[in-house]
Amino acid sequence: MRLVIARCSVDYAGRLTAHLPSAPRLILVKADGSVSIHADDRAYKPLNWMSPPCTLKEGDDSVWTVVNKAGEKLIITMEEILHDSSHELGVDPGLIKDGVEAHLQELLADRIETLGDGYSLIRREYPTAIGPVDILCRDADGATVAVEIKRRGEIDGVEQLTRYLELLNRDPHLAPVRGVSTERAIAEGVDNSLMELDESAF
Repeated sequence: MRLVIARCSVDYAGRLTAHLPSAPRLILVKADGSVSIHADDRAYKPLNWMSPPCTLKEGDDSVWTVVNKAGEKLIITMEEILHDSSHELGVDPGLIKDGVEAHLQELLADRIETLGDGYSLIRREYPTAIGPVDILCRDADGATVAVEIKRRGEIDGVEQLTRYLELLNRDPHLAPVRGVSTERAIAEGVDNSLMELDESAF
C-alpha cells in the first residue's frame, strides 16, 4: 500500500463530473489497484475513489490520472507532497465475523430461495474495494441483489449496504443492483422500510 499526503485538487470525469478544490488530503493506492482520496473528517469513507481494475499514470507535470475500464477518469493535481511512503502488508487473513452472523450467512447461502422463488447464489463474501458483501445473488428476473446480514439491524448497517450498492452499480455486468439487509432484530428507531435499498436511493 502507498500512502501519500498532499495538497491537491481532484477532478472526476465519467457518468457525472465532480471537483474537489485544493486542500491537504490522504491518497491511498492499494495493491489491488484502487485509488481513494480521504479527508480527516469522514471516518473511513473516501471523498472520491476509483475501484479496480484501473490504471494510474503519474505525469511529469505533477498530475496523476487514474482511468478505469469504462474510461472514467480521476485526475489528481498535486501542488505539494507532504509525505509519500509504501508498505507491504502481505496477505490479509480476512474478516472474522461474529459467530451468529457467519452462521446466518452460511444458512442463507445454502437456502437462498428463502429470499424468494427463483433466487440463485452468485457467491458469498463478494469482494469490493471497501470490503466483502455477505451474499451476492440474482432474483427470478436475473437482477442482481446484494445481501448484508446483521445480528441486529441498525442505521450503520443500512449505510454500509448503501456504500456497497454505490460501488456495485458502477459495474455494468452487475447493475442495476438492489440491496437487502437481513437481521434477527431491528434496533429501536430504525425504520424497517430502509432495510431494502435499490439504485434509486442515490
